[in-house]
Formats: sequence, structure tokens, C-alpha cells
Amino acid sequence: MSLIGKKVQPFRAKAYHNGKFIEVTEQDFQGKWSVVCFYPADFTFVCPTELEDLQNNYATLKELGVEVYSVSTDTHFTHKAWHDTSPTISKIEYIMIGDPSQKLCRMFDVLDEEEGLAQRGTFIIDPDGVIQAVEINADGIGRDASTLINKIKAAQYVRNHPGEVCPAKWQEGAETLKPSLDLVGKI
Repeated sequence: MSLIGKKVQPFRAKAYHNGKFIEVTEQDFQGKWSVVCFYPADFTFVCPTELEDLQNNYATLKELGVEVYSVSTDTHFTHKAWHDTSPTISKIEYIMIGDPSQKLCRMFDVLDEEEGLAQRGTFIIDPDGVIQAVEINADGIGRDASTLINKIKAAQYVRNHPGEVCPAKWQEGAETLKPSLDLVGKI
């Protein structure tokens, strides 16, 4: 069943953020755009490249009013250890949630039951806590934050302009569509 249009359910999780352990709940997603990025495990191979790419684009995401949360089934202690030892991960300024109970992975339907690890799932959540976009990749396929930024811009545009939709490859400032009977069969 798709999670699109569903509100994030209540949860509590421990996280590592800027040298501190914090608690994160669904309430943290309220009032701003959020990206939740699930990945299989700390101290691996593709994962740090993705997390670094998110960090490299973090300032742009913040300018768009977006907070980023990375999630794996590791503990918040493991996130700190990885942050303290990896030159790539030490750059991360966004929140790193630990999900050793796998509750969040199950809630977002990204748990690989056989491995006990998260799949590569990315979720864009609107300021009401409602999931607007989902992308899930196979373990060997890393994600690109620049495409995520374009999706967020489109989601924000549609939210702020009821009755308009963004066509394929839409870029900020480009034309949108206003679905109507007049457009049927003419696109």
C-alpha cells in the first residue's frame, strides 16, 4: 500500500546531532518540509557517498525550509562513532536517527526483513506531516540529492498553487499545467 498522502504516525527515536544525543518524534516534522533518508548501515560503502551528497546540498535544502533526517537500523551511539571516525561522515550537520528496533523502517515500509536493514528509501514530508513523495532504490543504487531538490521544489510549488501541477522534468520558473477538460488529449 502506498504511503503517499498518509500522515507520519507517532514515534520516538534517539538520534545523533551536532555532538549531542537527542530525541526525535513525528512532531519534529510539523511546520516545515522534511526529508527522511533511510539507508542500510553505518560503516559501509554506498551509504557514506549518499549521506555526503545530502550534506553537500544541505545548505540549499535549508534555504528551501527543509530539515533532513537520515535513518538506519544502527544505534545513535554507532552514528556518533561513525561521525567521529569517518572524514566523510564527520561533515554531516543534519540529524542521524537510530532505529535499532526497526519500528521506523517498518512504519515507512523500507525494512528488508531478511537482512534486518533499511532499504534506500527517501521520503518528502510536507509541513502537515503528510508524505508527498517516495523513492526506494535497490541497495547497489545510490541516490542523487540534486534530483531530490527538484522534487521538493515541485512539491512546494504544487502546495502553494492549488489547481496547478508540475509536468515531467519541471524546473523552478518553468510552465506548469492547469488540469481541465480543455487539456484532455492535447498534451
